[in-house]
Amino acid sequence: MITGTTKLLGVIGAPVGHSLSPVIQNAALHDAGLDYVYAALPVRADALPSAVYGLRDAGIAGFNVTIPFKTEIIPLLDDLSEDARRIHAVNTVVIADGGMVGHNTDVVGFLAGFAEREIALAGKKAVLIGAGGAARAALWGLLRSNVSSVVIGVRNVAKGAALATDFAADGDVRAYHFDDSAFAAALRFADIVVQTTPMGMTPHTEEMPPVDMAALNPSAVVYDLIYTPAETRFLREARARGCETINGETMLAAQGAEAFRLWTGIRPDMELMKQTLRTALQCS
Repeated sequence: MITGTTKLLGVIGAPVGHSLSPVIQNAALHDAGLDYVYAALPVRADALPSAVYGLRDAGIAGFNVTIPFKTEIIPLLDDLSEDARRIHAVNTVVIADGGMVGHNTDVVGFLAGFAEREIALAGKKAVLIGAGGAARAALWGLLRSNVSSVVIGVRNVAKGAALATDFAADGDVRAYHFDDSAFAAALRFADIVVQTTPMGMTPHTEEMPPVDMAALNPSAVVYDLIYTPAETRFLREARARGCETINGETMLAAQGAEAFRLWTGIRPDMELMKQTLRTALQCS
């Protein structure tokens, strides 16, 4: 029951009607017995400052941030967590005592995919496919976990080189075109391969990155951040090579669970959030 004391949470974006966060977060809030409600809050692309300050002044407890505001919101906030600062993107805002702190829970979510399988990352050789926003979170998560090296495979070499430069102080990071022999060599020796592009996402399920799967190390763990479909063509072909595979379901649920913890101080039931996600996807 929503009352005069119910605390409000939400997600802002443009558009935001497709978001599954309200379904997942409200299920977790109900399960935890918390007097909160979570809503999708569409914000016009030209109205971000007034919307953010209005939410703060209205006493909202916090909110998620999605496209196109993850970077644009940063100047409006009072502080950033280390992950948000390093990735230069915010997906969760906590409001307390009139101040707004930006966090990025994608890193925690990303690493949860490995933790769930009890896969250690320290000292491993990693290959990262793509150089967009999701790649920044995955790259920082890998480096934070002390992998020995990361090779980034890209179509746009300048974009890949810029990403590698941004994180050069944090580890051995190099970027190559997909056709470069150095990238093929990295695939042959990779312990971890992470696919961060939207290629293969529903409805374009037959698409995949231009990667020579014959060069893929059969003993590598292959992680695709996509969760619709549950098994992309990229993961299907990697599994056929003998690789252990991980999809993006745990990442999505875990990043939401971390946001929940930041807002409420309570760790939600992750399995409930994952099951709610699966049900919502089946109904969509």
